[in-house]
Amino acid sequence: MAVRVRRPLWIQVMILMAVLLLCVFPFYWMVTTSLKSHIVALEAPPAWIFTPTLENYQEALFRDGVLQTLANSLIIAVCTTALALALGVPAAFALARFEFRGKKDLWFWFITNRMISPIVLALPFFLLARLLGILDKHITLILIYLTFNLPIVIWIVTDQFRSIPFDLDEAALMEGASQFRIMSSICLPLAAPGVAVSAIFSFIFSWNELMFGLVLTRNDAKTAPAMAVSFMEGYNLPYGKIMATSTLIVIPKLPISLTKS
Repeated sequence: MAVRVRRPLWIQVMILMAVLLLCVFPFYWMVTTSLKSHIVALEAPPAWIFTPTLENYQEALFRDGVLQTLANSLIIAVCTTALALALGVPAAFALARFEFRGKKDLWFWFITNRMISPIVLALPFFLLARLLGILDKHITLILIYLTFNLPIVIWIVTDQFRSIPFDLDEAALMEGASQFRIMSSICLPLAAPGVAVSAIFSFIFSWNELMFGLVLTRNDAKTAPAMAVSFMEGYNLPYGKIMATSTLIVIPKLPISLTKS
């Protein structure tokens, strides 16, 4: 019989502190660099003690239009999440509570949509959007993000609906309730945690997405991640503005991430 050796408490604490440092240090570096002037940000070795400045935030928000790109990202992420829930929750209910022909194939198709690499679809989507005249439009990104977020909602919420006993459905049917009433009044409140998690994932994926935002937008619908990348022009790398924009992108996600945790 193998004897399990327990590490001393101080070793466990040191390991946890090392993991915490690895997780927190990139965020610390991003924030501190955003508060450095351009000259200080390029110093080697890096300056650990410096005078903070909000110059990068002022330039990014009010001169370079980052504020508008943040609004674009918010509009696209909220609309995508709302549509994914509106379409995904009924689909998940049908997959969880009913048997019909082609159900397994449909379920497999939903799941495999997440396996496609975005870079493979970037050029076809660009050509299609240009042909339809919808380049640099919010609706273009909303519909594309929906195709990737809808499977997430269906996958998570279907499992939530499956965990609810069928006896509740049968009792409601005997009382004359319709399937829509069963879904909205009985199953949906019980599946609320899964719906909330799927909404959080959908919002974060839409907020973070870079590839399609970079390829399919120019000015009017440009997202914040695409804006951060657009600051890199040849050998001109304004690290301060890039980090300031990245910090502004991360900050709205912190409460959502903490809620998910």
